Amino acid sequence: MNDAEMQKTGDDIVDVLRSIFDPEIPVDIYELGLIYDVQVSSEGDVKILMTLTSPNCPVAESLPEEVKQKVGTIAEVKDVEVEITFDPPWSKEMMSEEAMLELGFL
Repeated sequence: MNDAEMQKTGDDIVDVLRSIFDPEIPVDIYELGLIYDVQVSSEGDVKILMTLTSPNCPVAESLPEEVKQKVGTIAEVKDVEVEITFDPPWSKEMMSEEAMLELGFL
């Protein structure tokens, strides 16, 4: 995969991430700021570094699995690794302006 294809795949991944919603907050996980990093290798391997709104999040097990499954449906993606981190911990300041507007924070 060349640089342009890796960029296109990265854009496709972001589109998929925008279709996944936190069940407690009516905003997608990308706009919520739960996605810290997305890396795409030239071989089509994807590594996603993400967090949850709290360590006790009720979807702590199912949300990363949903991310892995949905990103894995992209044709160019060969393998998906999802890593959860709480460093730095999520806060509402990590949300996009769009998410803050949606939730009435602006």
